[in-house]
Amino acid sequence: MGPRRVGKTVMLYHTIQQLIAEGVPPQKILYASIETPIYNNIALEDLFAMARKASGQAETSGWYVFFDEVQYLKDWEVHLKTLVDSHRETKFIASGSAAAALRLKSNESGAGRFTDFMLPPLTFYEFIHLKNLDTLIKPDTINWKGNIALFSSATNITELNKHFITYVNFGGYPEVIFNQEIQSNPGRFMRADIIDKVLLRDLPGLYGIQDVQELNSLFTTIAWNSGQECSIDELSKSSGVKKTILRQYLSYLEAAFLVHIVKRVDQKAGRFQRDNFFKIYLTNPSLRSALFAPITAEADGMGAIVETAIFSQWMQRTQFIPYYARWKNGEVDLINISRKTNRPDWAVEIKWSNRYFEAPNELKSLTTFCQENKLAMALATTIDKSGVKEYNNIQIQYLPASIYAYNVGRNTLESQK
Repeated sequence: MGPRRVGKTVMLYHTIQQLIAEGVPPQKILYASIETPIYNNIALEDLFAMARKASGQAETSGWYVFFDEVQYLKDWEVHLKTLVDSHRETKFIASGSAAAALRLKSNESGAGRFTDFMLPPLTFYEFIHLKNLDTLIKPDTINWKGNIALFSSATNITELNKHFITYVNFGGYPEVIFNQEIQSNPGRFMRADIIDKVLLRDLPGLYGIQDVQELNSLFTTIAWNSGQECSIDELSKSSGVKKTILRQYLSYLEAAFLVHIVKRVDQKAGRFQRDNFFKIYLTNPSLRSALFAPITAEADGMGAIVETAIFSQWMQRTQFIPYYARWKNGEVDLINISRKTNRPDWAVEIKWSNRYFEAPNELKSLTTFCQENKLAMALATTIDKSGVKEYNNIQIQYLPASIYAYNVGRNTLESQK
């Protein structure tokens, strides 16, 4: 499962290639893209039967069956459950783009039968690896809360930052990072093939949305303000979408893996009974380039898009729930609340500026939050400065935003091995 154009189909192709290399007869492998018009409303069982007849392999055991973009078949989960129950010796693999909706139906109908795997957009770590830029990274260590931990730092932070800018503009999609033509006109590819197909076809088809322009207006508003705090009232006014259906639309956009909603806590990390205020992030910063234009390092909106990029690295951890803190006189961008203690165990202030490295006293909200929650150390990102400084008895670890994003992405992948 995952958003459009992140490489799900290519991974299925590679899997099929590997199966053939391992000796599985090609006649016992079926690949069917359910969004192909000719397969419209054909039951999965019927597709499997047609494949067996065409190949002359009537016996069902030993087959590998791949259904791509399975959400285009109504009640796909019922079809797949029946197939799994009826053909125990057959392996069934299904992919889909409306991630949360798929997961929900998978859990409801496939309990004990289906195993879910999420394929999110590329992390910055993966981007660097795929572009063969590993020479820009060197192994290092970091002293975090008194413990020496493995860490990666830059051999050339200026060069790494250039690629970080490319990443936030184009880097979430494997196809885009290798195609200069697409990068010269990201709106043509990313908007038409990713955003428009989801907003104008996938979501209306799955949820019966009538006013697609209203949904498009909402998403455009969110994309422009990614990472900004908002409320249902404010979002309704700025997007023109009625409050009565706004929450539904937000859940649909989350289901399509286009946005992620982050909840607020107070100065002492207390949760609110009502989510009157929250932040909405694009799951992939490249979506902003598709809607508007690629952003430069000096642009006013660079800070918000860097914050979006860093959140996107963390959002790939399926068990991780990020929060932000805001109270009357302060705000902290990213905090983690321990599941064991139900208390904050780290806090991060995301900046695209070196100013706060020279003036740690300007990070008063961060240090105040740490004092309130008995945290001795916090982290703040910069453009290219690294080091540790102390303010109000709180140690602040400064790291370039690109390096922080790289390490979060790397650790995310390694934690899932």
